[in-house]
Amino acid sequence: MANRYWYVIITYIIMQFSGLLFAPLLYLVTPLGEMQATIYWSIFSFIAALVVVLFLLRPDMKTTPHRNAASAGEIVLWSLAGLFMAYFANYAATMIETYVLGITPGSQNTQMIMDITRTVPFFVVVTAIVAPILEEIVFRKIIFGELYKRLGFFLSAAISAFVFGIIHGEPEHILIYASIGFVFAFLYVRTKRIIVPIIAHMVMNSISVIIQLLLDPEKIEKMMNQLDKMQLILIGG
Repeated sequence: MANRYWYVIITYIIMQFSGLLFAPLLYLVTPLGEMQATIYWSIFSFIAALVVVLFLLRPDMKTTPHRNAASAGEIVLWSLAGLFMAYFANYAATMIETYVLGITPGSQNTQMIMDITRTVPFFVVVTAIVAPILEEIVFRKIIFGELYKRLGFFLSAAISAFVFGIIHGEPEHILIYASIGFVFAFLYVRTKRIIVPIIAHMVMNSISVIIQLLLDPEKIEKMMNQLDKMQLILIGG
């Protein structure tokens, strides 16, 4: 693996854990509250990491695209198709977790992100744009892409998706993260363009954020309960 890819991974890891040191320092030297200091540091660290990663990947941006790489029109079509595929995979994985594995539906990670966004609305930039770009570069382009050269699609996608799920701190929902990871890995292989899973990921995150911001938590919980009842009826529960 190229050295610059290792530097990208190291940058991502530093970003993930930098808040443990610098968020408390920001809290001490500014009038920000503890929660706000953590949020603002997260915003800064994500954006700074993206700048560093894009700088490191300049050689990749100058490389001639693969001869079978998707055209501009195909990028749009596959991004849209990938969005629906990701939602279907998410739904199927949620059903398996809920009714086969007995795992309670709902994501603490998503709830935490929404609480942060309601506190500092600008955080939506991280959720909808910065994080998807970084995650697809790290987990699909680098981790999956390098493994794919040696291990083939399934095993490479499984490993990258597993790491993707662990990083999000919800091992109980690894099946959901893995299912979406498989879809994004497929999009990358099919189109030879990392921009395709990036777009699908960005749109998926944006839709989730918009829906949850427009609806208050009580309405969301009521809708989820109604959906659960419908699912029980549909599967003969």
